[in-house]
Amino acid sequence: MKLPSISIVTPSLNQGSFLGEALDSVRSQSYSACEHLVLDGGSSDCTVDLLLSTAATTAGLWWRSGPDGGQSAALNEGFAKASGDIIGWLNADDRYRSGCFEQVAKAFAEHPEIDVLYGDYTFIGPVGNHIALRREIEFSRFILRYHKVLYIPTAATFFRRRVFEEGNFLVDSLHYAMDVEFFLRLDAAGYKFFHLAEVLADFRIHAAAKSTQFVDRQRAEHREIVLRMLPLSRRFRSRCARNVVLNALHLSAALLRYTEKLLRGLYMPSGFRGSQLSLPNGKGNRP
Repeated sequence: MKLPSISIVTPSLNQGSFLGEALDSVRSQSYSACEHLVLDGGSSDCTVDLLLSTAATTAGLWWRSGPDGGQSAALNEGFAKASGDIIGWLNADDRYRSGCFEQVAKAFAEHPEIDVLYGDYTFIGPVGNHIALRREIEFSRFILRYHKVLYIPTAATFFRRRVFEEGNFLVDSLHYAMDVEFFLRLDAAGYKFFHLAEVLADFRIHAAAKSTQFVDRQRAEHREIVLRMLPLSRRFRSRCARNVVLNALHLSAALLRYTEKLLRGLYMPSGFRGSQLSLPNGKGNRP
């Protein structure tokens, strides 16, 4: 069986201290049919030197560095340029686990109807130390729409190429919750989501990440997206009424998510379903 090709798109800006692990996590996959595109926004740290040295010894690595329109614009550039049958979104401070690509390719081959696949992941610290295992729920439109926390992790999410061939891209002007808006739009358009119960990636928590520095901005942008995109605005003319209803929906979605995880035993310590990667996170690090 011919393996589907995989493209990984990584936006980067002054993340040289973490980017090496992201690069290694792609090239160490035992999967030959892959390419890695790094869109750097003109870093002033060691990023360019790292990319130059890595590209010299790594087949399938393409990169550019220079001013751009920010994280969403860089990702869109990479998604449009990617040639793979399957396309992944890996921020420069996150990394894949070994065996990730084989599991993703197998799942897409077994489920030709799915368009977006997301897996489980771990939280890691600045030096790669394990913090927690995050196992996720099956896809739920209601929880995607109304939970305050996005449960689909970009580091462990992959798209079928047709998603982008059919003209679906991120909104360039969004900087904190662009993933929320994108997933809501794909779901509304009828694209099929699938949860793969395997640990695919490590999501890094560190002080310089946008998800750490700008929590309030991220939450505010998320909330505005939900209010704008979903039927609340049409059914309730008063902003006060919309906020009251949205808060009730937030609570309902949270209860549904946490109840499902509890009933399925996802809070129980059961070890990893994915193997540990041997290496020395609408998360993002680009403005």
